[in-house]
Amino acid sequence: MKPIRVLLADDHVLMRAGIRSLLEKLPAVEVVGEAGNGREALALVVSLRPNVVLMDIGMRELNGLEATARITKEFPGVRVLILSMHANEEYVLQALRSGAAGYILKDAATMELELALRSVHQDQTYLSPSISRHVIDEYLQRVGSQPGLLDALTPRQREILQLVAEGKSTKEIAFILHVSIKTVETHRAQLMERLKIHDVAGLVKFAMRAGLVGND
Repeated sequence: MKPIRVLLADDHVLMRAGIRSLLEKLPAVEVVGEAGNGREALALVVSLRPNVVLMDIGMRELNGLEATARITKEFPGVRVLILSMHANEEYVLQALRSGAAGYILKDAATMELELALRSVHQDQTYLSPSISRHVIDEYLQRVGSQPGLLDALTPRQREILQLVAEGKSTKEIAFILHVSIKTVETHRAQLMERLKIHDVAGLVKFAMRAGLVGND
């Protein structure tokens, strides 16, 4: 059997090194690349075409949830397995709604990580056993319900929201996204209107609650 081609995306260099060391000991896994944020992960998916992306949530510039949504939409054959320190249901639900095929905690044993990779590679859904069953039930109840405030934003607006919450200036955001300052200002005004939030502090709080800016 061909090994599972895995792209590792985490903004902590030491964490990536540790996870890579574990993965390289698994005979059925081949680490094909590493990314330090969601934007790098997207670019590497294009060039490397991995089978599975092992994705952290809380990364700067483009978080793991937004990167997951884009990857699963643009590359339906690529599976995303979220690797996170957060066990609360809001993070898990956001990951599933973004298209993730699985969610595993960073304190998981090596055997569980291997099982999770195999499961998502075989088009199955995997959740760490320590994540309670009611998370799945809650997710199933929400599917098809009214979209939340975050869902009302466009991908570009969510991207700008994260960058604003990270303290980036309008000029810096325009440079990162390769758009004009006026375009950034327009998107920012639109997302503030949709969220009914009219100050940066409020945007930061909303972004943190929504999982766009993480602490891990």
